[in-house]
Amino acid sequence: MEIPKISVIVSTYNSEEWLKKVLWGFNCQTFKNFEVVIADDGSGPKTKELIEEYSKKVFYPIVHVWQEDDGFQKSRILNKAVVACNASYIIMTDGDCIPREDFVHVHYLNKEKGYFISGGYYMLPMNISKQITLEDIEKQRCFNINWLKEKGIPKTFKNNKLTAHGFLSKFLNWVTPTNASWNGHNSSGWKADIINVNGFDERMQYGGQDRELGERLFNFGIKSKQLRYSAVCVHLDHKRGYKTPESIERNLGIRRKTKQEKRVWTFYGITK
Repeated sequence: MEIPKISVIVSTYNSEEWLKKVLWGFNCQTFKNFEVVIADDGSGPKTKELIEEYSKKVFYPIVHVWQEDDGFQKSRILNKAVVACNASYIIMTDGDCIPREDFVHVHYLNKEKGYFISGGYYMLPMNISKQITLEDIEKQRCFNINWLKEKGIPKTFKNNKLTAHGFLSKFLNWVTPTNASWNGHNSSGWKADIINVNGFDERMQYGGQDRELGERLFNFGIKSKQLRYSAVCVHLDHKRGYKTPESIERNLGIRRKTKQEKRVWTFYGITK
């Protein structure tokens, strides 16, 4: 088997309805030379059945990395998925983010040694998230602002994420006030860089573990590129039952230390 140019890590947990749409979104990509590595944080048999079914339907290879359900352990499963990636360049996204057809291509074209990429997402409300069919993904309607407006999406500045192309998307990437942090729903970087900082800190549960990885990459000398208006996915709505004030507080403490001590390495990562 030829080694793919890109590995895409998709994280999931018992969310078959959304994962199906995401896998279909990757089946519509214009750039074809990639694999999808599913980082499965303890889903039940339904997810496994879905992955087996879709492995026969999609053109790209799927690698299913699973661990026992032990509460919210996304950092741990992402580290296992990083190790399982066959490509030297990794895109990370979530099982609730449908990628636009140029998603992988944009990451591929913009990858550069010494950088990671920070992409954007467009949040959809629950009623539209549920309405999107596989045909809507195939015809790319769910990225069409007029189609979304017909479904009741309000007119806001963030609609530019879906309508900006060419010079305008480059300009908006450049002027956007948010910093280009590592975002779990849409970021990419070199596997070697992620391994060099020892991946995600597995002490961290929900809230900012992706940013903390980015902060260690910065300390390691890696810069970031902002592609919020060109690497685009639509984010399907869901509840966040695993978000607790304790986990947020603990994670903020770890991030403070990472910044203050300019930490590059975590002792709680891929290599224990």
